[in-house]
Amino acid sequence: MTSQHNVTPATDWWRDAVIYQVYPRSFADANGDGMGDLAGVRSRLPYLRDLGVDAVWLSPFYASPQADAGYDVADYRAIDPMFGTLPDAEAVIRDAHALDLRIIVDLVPNHCSDQHEWFRRGLAEGPGSVLRERFHFRKGRGQNGEEPPNDWESLFGGPAWTRVPDGEWYLHLFAPEQPDFNWDHPAVQDEFRSILRFWLDLGVDGFRVDVAHGLVKAPGLPDMGHGEQLKLLGNQVLPFFDQDGVHDIYRSWRTVLDEYPGERIAVAEAWAPTAERTSLYVRPDELHQAFNFHYLNTGWDAAALREAIDSSLDAMRPVAAPTTWVLSNHDVVRHRTRLGGGLDRARAATLLMLALPGSAYLYQGEELGLPEVTDLPDEVRQDPSFFRDSGQEGLRDGCRVPLPWSGEAPPYGFGDGGSWLPQPGDWAALTVEAQTGDPDSTLELYRTALALRRRLPGLGAGDAVEWLDAPDGVLAFRRPGGLICTVNTTKTPAPLPAPGRILLASRQLDAAAGDFTLPADTAVWWEE
Repeated sequence: MTSQHNVTPATDWWRDAVIYQVYPRSFADANGDGMGDLAGVRSRLPYLRDLGVDAVWLSPFYASPQADAGYDVADYRAIDPMFGTLPDAEAVIRDAHALDLRIIVDLVPNHCSDQHEWFRRGLAEGPGSVLRERFHFRKGRGQNGEEPPNDWESLFGGPAWTRVPDGEWYLHLFAPEQPDFNWDHPAVQDEFRSILRFWLDLGVDGFRVDVAHGLVKAPGLPDMGHGEQLKLLGNQVLPFFDQDGVHDIYRSWRTVLDEYPGERIAVAEAWAPTAERTSLYVRPDELHQAFNFHYLNTGWDAAALREAIDSSLDAMRPVAAPTTWVLSNHDVVRHRTRLGGGLDRARAATLLMLALPGSAYLYQGEELGLPEVTDLPDEVRQDPSFFRDSGQEGLRDGCRVPLPWSGEAPPYGFGDGGSWLPQPGDWAALTVEAQTGDPDSTLELYRTALALRRRLPGLGAGDAVEWLDAPDGVLAFRRPGGLICTVNTTKTPAPLPAPGRILLASRQLDAAAGDFTLPADTAVWWEE
């Protein structure tokens, strides 16, 4: 029986939604064990309502051995005890809806945990097991099968294959504890449609689809032929990513989503070689949104940003899908640090992003202006790729340090039992408590920007950006409803005509009619 969905229906709410990513273990700790949990998320939902976001995306909280921070799922219908219980998850969904917030949960369909019942049974039953057919088990190469079945590499470093005691090998594009499902098998497809319905019946409003591009592998699992695979990610079609067969899967998922009221959605984490390839995931009969990694990876340069904006919008128009924009998430260096230029540049980048048409994603803590924590000692790091010789850089812990809520010293109100990653000792001025009510704070900038985005007609809607003449290094564009955004990406002030009345600026400034000087690393919203 479908649970009551208390969010007021809105046509295509997801097209211009601001969605806030909660990384549960680092958001709020309700039981004092140093680890964030669902009860902590529930207690802070009013904060997210007051921030002004439309939906909350929860990173994985499923039962898991935590070999990869919960992206190794042992049971897709159970909650890991470190995060709480299934009633806790239901309470988060119920309370969020009462606050007019929607809930999007992470779904991990490319791989599971090696502790998943199917995989454990397949191992126990040995070669020829029906359960092994639901994964990619193969005989090895070499005289005695001692070499991996092909030359694919794991994104976490080393071969993408692990040999089991009976001599067969299994595929894992990530950690050995994360065996890849065989999506050619009907049982896998049936199981995930059932998982979708389980969570939709509990009232979730959508899914963020992890590694959405990876489910289908090329027939025969052909060799790559060289060892530079990691450098090719997102640059060309690979035999294990962005295969055309994924689209049949998502068409079947769309029929499930459309069975439910309230416009339930799915968002693809899809690394594709081109924006045009990414757009295939969001055709009208497939998923609703796809993350815009092209924009996330663009540096602080006016020409590059304009190209990324135009190409992103151009790619989505033929499929009538909204463009998404994101600056930070749980896998990348926080944009305050990544973009260089400190807090001023980060604040300007935020106003630029929130002025663009489409849906914006915020990562927890960016509204506080948190920097990347770059000095974590090796002994506290938990990113699995940190402990491998190659692959990803292994430094994702720096953006996952728990949030500071209040107080003068760690754990800054995160919980009563410390925090699973140590917080810097100089974050007292960055807490929610310290920034609330301070008109110059980054938190109040976000609150004001999100309130204006809701109030101004058409700010997030549509796909129109009208570029205006501007000095080199400055972006200037008009949005429907008479809002103009100007952004100076250079290190020097830029004179330009004041196009109207200042609505909001990324730093405090005054502007009279006529000529105006836009400071370095500054964005301004104007009302014509």
